[in-house]
Amino acid sequence: MKLFLLLLFCHVSSPVKHSHKFFITASSGVPNFPEFVAVALVDDITVGSCDSNRKIVEPKHDWGKIYLNDNPESLRWYTEQCTENLPMFFKATVYNLMQLFNQTGGVHVLQMIGGCEWDKKTGEVLSLLQFGYNGEDFISLDLKTLTWMALKPQAVMIKQRWDAEKVRLKRHENFFTQVCPDWLKKFVDYGKSSLLRIELPSVSLLQKSPSSPVSCHATGFYPDRALMLWRKDGEDLHEDVDQGEILPNHDGSFQIRVDLDLSSVKPEDWRRYDCVFQLSGVKEEIITKLDKAEIRTNSVPPSEFPAAPVIGGVVALLLLTLCISGLFLWRRKRNDEGYQRGSAEQSELQ
Repeated sequence: MKLFLLLLFCHVSSPVKHSHKFFITASSGVPNFPEFVAVALVDDITVGSCDSNRKIVEPKHDWGKIYLNDNPESLRWYTEQCTENLPMFFKATVYNLMQLFNQTGGVHVLQMIGGCEWDKKTGEVLSLLQFGYNGEDFISLDLKTLTWMALKPQAVMIKQRWDAEKVRLKRHENFFTQVCPDWLKKFVDYGKSSLLRIELPSVSLLQKSPSSPVSCHATGFYPDRALMLWRKDGEDLHEDVDQGEILPNHDGSFQIRVDLDLSSVKPEDWRRYDCVFQLSGVKEEIITKLDKAEIRTNSVPPSEFPAAPVIGGVVALLLLTLCISGLFLWRRKRNDEGYQRGSAEQSELQ
C-alpha cells in the first residue's frame, strides 16, 4: 500500500491564483480510525476538518472561526455535510464498490478530491472532481461535457448511473461557476493576513561528516510554494542531487532541503556551486555559495544546529498525515491538468 499525502499540490504557482479544495477519505475495516474524514484547504493550507468520530467542524485558524461566526449559514451547511450527508453517502458507496468488486472483507478505502482554482488576474476558474478506490483512480467528472469518465472497467456501471442524474450534474456545474469561486474569494479576503503573507527563510549548509553530501537547508519560509536546487556555473543540476520534500514547521512555516553529493568534486571546484532558493511571489532568488567555511557539521554544538524545526516539521507532517489521510492509497497522477476535468460541491456527492 502507498500512503498518499494530502499536501500534494507542492508546486510553484502564481500569487494571483488561489484554490479551494476538499479531500475526503472513507474507509472500511481500518481499526481505530474514523470511517469518514474530510479536510478543506485554501491555497494548499488546511483551513478546517471533520470526521465521523468527533462530528464537529473544526476551523484551523482564527480567521476561519471569524468567517463562520459571520456566516452562520456556512457553518450549518458544513456541519450537515460533515456529520450527516457525506458520511452516509460515502459509507453506502464503499459498500456498493465492495459488492461491485466482489469483496467481502479486509481494508477498503474510497477517496475524493474536489475543488476549484481561481485566477484573480484573468478571472478564469478551473475545477476538479475525482474519486479513487483502493489506491487507484476510479472515476472523474468532465465539466465541459458534464459527463463522468470511467477510469476503471468496474466504474462503467457507476458512470452510466451518475450520467443519468442530470439535475445533480447541473448542480455540479453551478458549484463550479458560482459557489466554489465565491467561497474562495471570501476565504481569501478573510484570511489574507495569513494566506497572502510572505516570509523568507534562513538558509544553512549542513554536513554530517566530511564524506557526506552537503545539505542546503532552508527553514522558516511561507507559503509552501517554493523550489530549491543546486547550480553549477549557473546551470541547474539534476545528477548527484537528492531533492527533499517541503515539510511543515511547528510554527506554521515550512522547510526544505536539497543534498549535493560532492564525492567526485575537487575542492578547488566547490566555488562553482550555488544553492538557490525560490519562493512564489518573490522575484529575487536566495543564493548561497558552496563555501567549506560556512558548512555546519555534527561537531557544531546542538544549540546551534536547527534540530527543533527539523524534528517539529517531521512530527507535524506525521500528525497531519494521520489526521487527514490515514491510509490514503490514492496515487494522484495529475496536478494542474486535473483541474480542467470537472468541479463539484461536497453537497452534490450525496
